Amino acid sequence: MKIFNFFYYSVGQAYLNTFRGLSKEVWWLAFITLVNRAGTMVIPFLSLYLTTDLNFSLDDVAWIMTAFGFGSLVGSWIGGKLTDVIGYYKVMVISLILSGFLFIGMQYLETFNTVCIGIFVLMAVADMFRPAMFVALNAYSKPENKTRSITLIRLAINLGFSAGPAVGGLIITTMSYGALFWIDGFSCMLAGFLLLKVLHPKKSKTIYTEESTHPLSAYSDKSFIIFLVAMVIFGIVFLQLISTIPYFYKEGIGLTEFEIGLLMAMNGLLIFIFEMPLIKWFENKTFTKIGLMIFGLILICISFLFLIIHPWLGFIIISMILLTFGEMIVFPFSNSFALDRAQRGLKGQYMALYSIAFSISHIFAHNLGFHLIDSYGFDITWTIMSVFGLLGLGLLLYLKKQMLATKQTI
Repeated sequence: MKIFNFFYYSVGQAYLNTFRGLSKEVWWLAFITLVNRAGTMVIPFLSLYLTTDLNFSLDDVAWIMTAFGFGSLVGSWIGGKLTDVIGYYKVMVISLILSGFLFIGMQYLETFNTVCIGIFVLMAVADMFRPAMFVALNAYSKPENKTRSITLIRLAINLGFSAGPAVGGLIITTMSYGALFWIDGFSCMLAGFLLLKVLHPKKSKTIYTEESTHPLSAYSDKSFIIFLVAMVIFGIVFLQLISTIPYFYKEGIGLTEFEIGLLMAMNGLLIFIFEMPLIKWFENKTFTKIGLMIFGLILICISFLFLIIHPWLGFIIISMILLTFGEMIVFPFSNSFALDRAQRGLKGQYMALYSIAFSISHIFAHNLGFHLIDSYGFDITWTIMSVFGLLGLGLLLYLKKQMLATKQTI
């Protein structure tokens, strides 16, 4: 009992304190994101679904995932435009409810052309949500709580991600992939109706929104453009997690879908346990956002090397741990960096470009990864990804030097 009390009052309370001070709206937004993400079980298994259930070749899958990326890019751009015109609330509602219907419809597409078109339209609608959600988060957060608010949203995403793949793998083995599309669709619609219920503008006060009197175009912000290019490179490396890495787990190591789901669930569980305390600790230090992004990207590069050493499960787990800690450092601080820059001008445009950076990554990441595996095998692919990550590191180091020279906040 004494050990339990010690754990609760020291460790437990310290953990809970990292969540204090966040607004009610941020908590609701996190819960809606959790509901939405918990149902998106098909995404981590998409490459497996296309190869095993629809019998597409790796070349076909690569181009379908490219359509995935193009849809994400178009959706992020439209979402940013609409956010600056009609507001973030309407964009989020439209995106959630429409994407629910589209998820359900995806299971009925079976030819290469229809799947490409379907995945493009689905992602265009679904990713309208991202820039709108970032602007909403900015509106609902005090400046000093911004990074932790972002982290709470990521915790919701990853809590759903930790449960979703594990349950998804079980559903695949006991039922079918089709059941996942139904669950995805209904979860998106449920999240949309919940948003209508609890975050309607008449019930929420955006008390922290700061409007710029002379908004600047994000396209003229040279430092932001360099940052975006670095994020594209980071995205290409990191996004192997949702396409080629699960494929490697199955074809390179021989894991089952359920075992793959458990490995992916570990990613979300680690983030749920460690990310908020880690971010809180970093915020209390003198580290810069760019410096932390550099450190996180180094961890991700190293994680790929463990996939090469030996196909032993222990190394695979170490790789996932390193990749996860790199992810939980890069994403919150890059997102916070983008939100800080967005105060200079059109918030929807800035956050749309931040989202588009990862959409561009989607276009190239999966196509490049699968073609490299098809041509050179797994080891060469992971080596190339590590080297590619070093290019992103070089850009971030250049950005840090350039911003220090011009006395900008880093």
